Amino acid sequence: MRVFITGGTGLIGSAVVAELLGHGHTVLALARSDASARAAKEAGAEPLRGGLADLDVLRAGAAQAEGVIHLAFANDFSGADALAQAVAEESAALAALGEELDGSDRPIVAASGTPLAPGRASTEADPAMTEGPVGGRGRAVTAILDLAERGVRSTAVRLPRTVHNQGQGGFAGLLTGIARQTGVSGYLGDGTQRWPAVHALDAAVLFRLALETAPAGTAWHAVADEGDQVRDIAAVIGRRLGLPVESVPPETYGPLAPIFAADQPSSSAHTRQALGWEPKHPSLLEDLEQIQP
Repeated sequence: MRVFITGGTGLIGSAVVAELLGHGHTVLALARSDASARAAKEAGAEPLRGGLADLDVLRAGAAQAEGVIHLAFANDFSGADALAQAVAEESAALAALGEELDGSDRPIVAASGTPLAPGRASTEADPAMTEGPVGGRGRAVTAILDLAERGVRSTAVRLPRTVHNQGQGGFAGLLTGIARQTGVSGYLGDGTQRWPAVHALDAAVLFRLALETAPAGTAWHAVADEGDQVRDIAAVIGRRLGLPVESVPPETYGPLAPIFAADQPSSSAHTRQALGWEPKHPSLLEDLEQIQP
């Protein structure tokens, strides 16, 4: 299958590209810079110059492909306005991709986030989160899933709080960066809130499986670790960096504070049973041992 991918040179995307190429697919990768284009080409993909805001380029990429995987996101967490702009940009991009695929019977796999289910681990049957700082992402992916009624084999791979590789990535990576800046490896409240996680190489396998076989209108959980307590994550970061580990005020995390404070464990039992997906790579706490001081 010829696959058009956005975000193909990031931590998750580079793993997905390698997984696709390793299983006989060819890849057309959106590249917003010369450096990204070189990285895509070196990985074995064909670059297509453009960014997530270039809707005509996105439509052209989808038109040239037999399937689409969407991973790109601005990841600008510097403030509420920047985050809202990133969400709006992604929403417009997904709408453009959906328009191009309408009625084609081709697959699109959109990255999403695991939902919140108070008092328990969320499952694939729970609805996407459509409120809060990143609620717009949930609404955009829900619209993509609704394309199942319009002749699109649309699916969502819901990613956990941290997708990691070699001690980097995801919200745990943000915690590491903030710890380096502030001199404290912190957490909100008592730190007992739980974050699910998955290794990027395991997540990549699920994106491929969803692209190849998942039924239209379905959502899947790329969750290997159901939920590590944030204070345990912070403890590993603090030990690796030689920093104190303690509770910090919400403003430390800016617009992400409500998300960082939430207890949000998640299950992937249905995904494993239905698609035969089985994570094989190191857990988050094991992987964080690779953080360099």
